[in-house]
Amino acid sequence: MTSLVDWAAIGLLRWGAWQIVLFTLVMTHITMLSVTIFLHRHQAHRALDLHPLAAHFFRFWLWLTTGQVTKEWASIHRKHHAKCEQPEDPHSPHVYGIKTVLLQGYELYRKEAANKDTMLRYGHGTPNDWIERNLYTRFSWAGITLMLLIDLALFGAAGLTVWAVQMVWTPVMAAGIVNGAAHYWGYRNFEAPDASTNISPWGILIAGEELHNNHHTYPTSAKLSVKSYEFDIGWAYISLLQRLGLAKVKKTPPRLALGAVRPVADEQTLEALIQNRFELMAGYAKGMRQAFSAEVAALQARHPDTALIKAAKSWLHRDAEQVPAAVAAQLAVVRAASPVLDKMVLMREELRQLWLNRSHTREQLTADLQAWCQRAEASGIAALQEFSLKLRAAHA
Repeated sequence: MTSLVDWAAIGLLRWGAWQIVLFTLVMTHITMLSVTIFLHRHQAHRALDLHPLAAHFFRFWLWLTTGQVTKEWASIHRKHHAKCEQPEDPHSPHVYGIKTVLLQGYELYRKEAANKDTMLRYGHGTPNDWIERNLYTRFSWAGITLMLLIDLALFGAAGLTVWAVQMVWTPVMAAGIVNGAAHYWGYRNFEAPDASTNISPWGILIAGEELHNNHHTYPTSAKLSVKSYEFDIGWAYISLLQRLGLAKVKKTPPRLALGAVRPVADEQTLEALIQNRFELMAGYAKGMRQAFSAEVAALQARHPDTALIKAAKSWLHRDAEQVPAAVAAQLAVVRAASPVLDKMVLMREELRQLWLNRSHTREQLTADLQAWCQRAEASGIAALQEFSLKLRAAHA
């Protein structure tokens, strides 16, 4: 009887507190890797192919530790990209409010999972074999029940705490932090057509999902880090799987190639602009911030309002549709006071229209780009001149 009581109290492993904590962290880390590698990059975006052994391990692990149904996750995430920040977005903090997404993200997920139209429209290509139909989907609750029994057997009463942490980890990290904070706070490398942000340049705790602005910019990339100082631990594991023959990467972020400066912008320049528009426009934004710094003293002399200057610094380089209505009037004041900044804003929008315009022929777009470069280099604005030369050196 005594041994039975001891087993119930401390479990089969008889581990100490720090060992149990380490075990829990390892388990949740594997779960986050299963979410980012299998559900997100492999299933939702087809950024990589997985060997059947690796794919099925991830499926089993997610069933065991989260009860997650692959079709539901992939469908909801695909809809999020298709309807991002719109009323149909399943979990946008700009639709539901940041507090709701952070604290009730799981409830928003369950609500959308019950939407049959979402499953039908966005659930294509997800697993539909015998074990998926008859176990993983049909008895999604059985995996987490089995996990509870395993935790209790290994750690006794403490196993209940281990299991509870496992159960809340993914809803908090994925449904809450990634879906909420990563569309609300953080930094942006690129002007993606939504509010996505990078929470941190070091994607470790959430297995690389912290680099969310990078992901929304290049959604079909298997690698989420872009800058030299960013680290995506999910990509490190994918690289290992690829070396072991268990994964095959299909796509990574494009890299801008520079060569000799062409005499004039041509169709290759246009192609390079379209393919590398996010990286090039990030460079343009840097030039705008440098021009702003050069103009700031004169602006402050005319408009000592610090809120006006701060708003211009934060929003002048952003797409017009991303600028809050309350800020637009402040930017208009700054532009009226600075012909240089006004010119850069106008030419930025003209450049952006080159890949947004669907009515012009390739030849017309090339002619428009040539004219844009000529005006940029004749503008007398150093940032525009430097950008135009870089653009004429770009290769697709």
